[in-house]
Amino acid sequence: MNFWQQLPKPIMAVAPMADVTDAAFRRLLAKYSAHTRKDGTVGGPDVMWTEFVSADGLLLATPEGKEKLQADLIYSEAERPIVAQLFTANPEHMEQVAALCRELGFDGVDINMGCPDRSIEKQGCGAAMIKTPEVAVEVIRAAKRGARHGEKDGIPVSVKTRLGYKEDQVEEWIVTLLKEEPAALTVHLRTRKDLSQVPARWERLTRVVELRDELSPETLVLGNGDVLSLADAEEKVTASGADGAMIGRALFGDPWFFHPTKQLPIHLTALPTHGVDRETIIKAATEEEGVEYITLAERLRVLVEHTKLFAELLPHKHFAIMKKHYKAYANGFPYAKELRIALMETSSPAEVEAVVKDFLIKQH
Repeated sequence: MNFWQQLPKPIMAVAPMADVTDAAFRRLLAKYSAHTRKDGTVGGPDVMWTEFVSADGLLLATPEGKEKLQADLIYSEAERPIVAQLFTANPEHMEQVAALCRELGFDGVDINMGCPDRSIEKQGCGAAMIKTPEVAVEVIRAAKRGARHGEKDGIPVSVKTRLGYKEDQVEEWIVTLLKEEPAALTVHLRTRKDLSQVPARWERLTRVVELRDELSPETLVLGNGDVLSLADAEEKVTASGADGAMIGRALFGDPWFFHPTKQLPIHLTALPTHGVDRETIIKAATEEEGVEYITLAERLRVLVEHTKLFAELLPHKHFAIMKKHYKAYANGFPYAKELRIALMETSSPAEVEAVVKDFLIKQH
């Protein structure tokens, strides 16, 4: 079944980010972004991706290595629709692991053809596949075979990539991908050379949509890069004519991101960083705007919840991974720097909870 065709538009998706969008963070996004739409359905992230997983590793690693990789494929029903993102330059491996993902109950399989990490590129994967389009085509076809793409009991195959490698290659590279008719195509609107050092070129997504309409009308097109808020995502999608947007860095520290009426107070303008006036402004804005601004106590409570969930679900992962989240949670309020410094010294959920409790006591 192709779940993509059932999604409301514009589609708002959670980007796959290594050591960020793991099972713990995805569960929080599903929990705190959940809301009831006007039609009575439950809203939130429209689709989530796992962190990317090596298909080669799943097949060839040591038993211990395989166990760690398989842990990246755990998910809960609350996260649906959930897509497993894979990378490999080996078509045979892709076919086998796509079949595994289908058996594991994933709603779809996505192929990473955009990651700029050198260790990934050395394997001929990620963004390196832009330089070997003939391999990319074989990998897509293999994934479709394994996933039984298009069949009644199959799951859809999608691709995430970039505009090009060193330069804009929309007319060549994107055309190659569209001719393979993926269920969805997400384009990070920068080249591999750009990394994140230049603004995302959302204006180029219009051309991608035009090519889609010509070559593969059933393929959904999503844009990725520099999305700051839900409203910003909707504006970018409308301007480009795409089907949706994928959000990445803006999610850090904000599991409420996809909720239409809950926001962090960092979105308020002219908000003092210190003083009682800060809380007065937040309260007034909540009443006037019909938006529920998340309190500091709630924000830090969720930080602790996130930490405990990470330790419970992903005990094999290094605790230091959580600290990139702490930098985002502990930001934009009085004495946030001091809290961040204290959190960076922690090494367990119990220590994190104690630091947060002590910090909140000192605020009163």
